[in-house]
Amino acid sequence: MTAAPAARPWDRYEIPTVFLGLVLYASWLALTWWHASIPTVLLFLAGGYVTQWHFSLQHESIHGMRHWPAWLRTAFVWPPLGLWMPYPIYHRSHSTHHVNFYMTHPQRDTESNYQMQDAWPPRNPLQRRIILLNQQLWFRLVFGPFLRLWKLARRETLRVRAGDHSNLPHWGAHLVSLAVILWWVLDVCGMPLWKYLLCFAWPGMSLGMLRTFTEHRWGERPMERVAIVESNTLMGILFLYNNLHLVHHRQPTLPWYRIPRRWHENREEMLATNNNFYYRGYLQIARLFMFRPVFDPRHPRW
Repeated sequence: MTAAPAARPWDRYEIPTVFLGLVLYASWLALTWWHASIPTVLLFLAGGYVTQWHFSLQHESIHGMRHWPAWLRTAFVWPPLGLWMPYPIYHRSHSTHHVNFYMTHPQRDTESNYQMQDAWPPRNPLQRRIILLNQQLWFRLVFGPFLRLWKLARRETLRVRAGDHSNLPHWGAHLVSLAVILWWVLDVCGMPLWKYLLCFAWPGMSLGMLRTFTEHRWGERPMERVAIVESNTLMGILFLYNNLHLVHHRQPTLPWYRIPRRWHENREEMLATNNNFYYRGYLQIARLFMFRPVFDPRHPRW
């Protein structure tokens, strides 16, 4: 009798994910070690790609690798190559996002870009202007990472002020991990901090902003709120096919390398499920929304 796919070592140990992680970390080590020999533009492209690739691997570890012990899943993706967020905090925040009923809710969905109706417009005209500009792709790519950092810093500061110190151990472990990463980058490889921020951390976050830019919008049914962006293999591997986002929300634990086949086998049914919330690729998104808002920031319902 043929074994079920989940019982095969390929799936049980997620061999493609292991291989991908090894290639990813080897690429990062090579790029940092030989950074002085790599043209800055190429380092910017490759460094940003590898850093966002690692964010995608962290996302995969939250949902996938179900046959791995929890400590091994965490250790495999722990190094903060992108510098900015402790993995346990990201894990908890993203898990909250997957409560599909509240998807896009400005207060309950941790990844929503909508504003509550009764909070719009903000009293501060500058804040309103920034929120409106953040609905355009050029602004999201350039300044979105800084807004994300500001939002994280503000949230964590308010948490501490309210007497909740539960995240402080995570930040302590994160600082230790950062020290190791920066020791390698600054002391061993001799790369200036500004260069790592410019060629790894910032473009890595910016590519993440590209993926999340149009992956959710309001719809009456939860699955109508989740997009499909059918892109090329280079972008698919970068995001571990999370650009086919509807497949992920319907089956969060489906391994990344199984997502394309699931999409192609169920294309028509899925497009009916999400009311044809679909883009042919990121170039189409850029043409549509580079200088136009992707949606009104006021939430249509809440």
